[in-house]
Amino acid sequence: MERVIRTLSTAICIFLVAIMAIVGFYSATLPDSFFVTENEPLSLTSVFAISSKPCKAQSYYASKLYGDSISEITKVSDSTLMLFDSIPIKRVTEKTVDRPLLVPCGQPFGVRLMTDGVMVVKLEKFDGACPASECGIEIGDVVTSVNGKAVDSNKKIGEIISDSKGNPCEIEYKRNDKVRTATLTPMLYDGSYKAGMWVRDSSAGIGTLTFYNPENSSFGGLGHPICDADTKVALPLSKGSVGEVEITGFDKSKNGNPGQLLGEFTSSAKTGLIYSNSECGIFGSLYSCPAPQKAIPLGFRQEIHSGKATILSTIDGQDPKEYDVEIEKIDLQENAEHDMVVRITDKKLLGKTGGIVQGMSGSPIIQDGRLVGAVTHVFIDSPEYGYAVFADSMYEQSCSCCDKSLDSAS
Repeated sequence: MERVIRTLSTAICIFLVAIMAIVGFYSATLPDSFFVTENEPLSLTSVFAISSKPCKAQSYYASKLYGDSISEITKVSDSTLMLFDSIPIKRVTEKTVDRPLLVPCGQPFGVRLMTDGVMVVKLEKFDGACPASECGIEIGDVVTSVNGKAVDSNKKIGEIISDSKGNPCEIEYKRNDKVRTATLTPMLYDGSYKAGMWVRDSSAGIGTLTFYNPENSSFGGLGHPICDADTKVALPLSKGSVGEVEITGFDKSKNGNPGQLLGEFTSSAKTGLIYSNSECGIFGSLYSCPAPQKAIPLGFRQEIHSGKATILSTIDGQDPKEYDVEIEKIDLQENAEHDMVVRITDKKLLGKTGGIVQGMSGSPIIQDGRLVGAVTHVFIDSPEYGYAVFADSMYEQSCSCCDKSLDSAS
């Protein structure tokens, strides 16, 4: 009898430890907030059954959370995620919205950005000394003014430094979103005064549109920020625009050498404006709908599952085509480096491009008739694989930047 009791006690302890480990794992890896709809309770696709139970705390309503133009009123409430409908995991926030209908695009588009200030991309020494480095400026810093004068171009900062005649200049710059000041003393070199820093004030390139929102003409694209080629830091946006491009060809991806789309702007005309260059893409508004496709529902992250899906992408001309992919991994963690891993399975696409190529970033991912994400990066050593971002993250960011643009316009 004693042996049976010991065995039973051991089994119970092992069971409790296993439950605690499962709860701890899900508590750490599941996000703190979810989009839901009024008639679809929150449930998660996982190995174990996870549901939600409303908290006693009263719900509240917010009309500015996603912008008045996006959702008239959004219900925000707290709930507790439950394992097997009985064991609490963590408290989360549910944002109840009418499920958005978005047009999946897949068209290539041209991007032109002007930076907010000028980004330091290189430091240079003259006779063994670098004035910018000596006053504390580093690569990646964004210079916003010199001697109280705003600078937004390489030419402007060069003129102010040259006119200083070697007198100390007060530099205001940003680093990690914090404003700093420094006193820089230009050096005379080759007949002119120099600061010892190379700066960048603009960028242009080609990417892929992810979606268009017919409710407010907003768009999302790329799925990742536009970064400086040298510093790999996201460019601070002052203003930007998008335009039409035509894909003229591509370099095929190979293991260790990802390819890229080749294209050109078809005109200098703008087709829309950019309001945000963020971690999950670029966002703004378009003058008209760019895609012939019909609007489809947005898929929330908790609804995505491993398995078959498709992407819309353009690898020649201007018309997107649908290609088969497999969603291999989903990471719901709040601060996950990458949300999903996808694998190209379409034989036609693999035969043409070798997999994902640079320029396909932003290609919308569709699963079960819903827009669930966008391709962001290619695996350098295995170009049939790539990372992807959740579509609901892109949607939320597009709402936020649209709301800011409306506020500034009013």
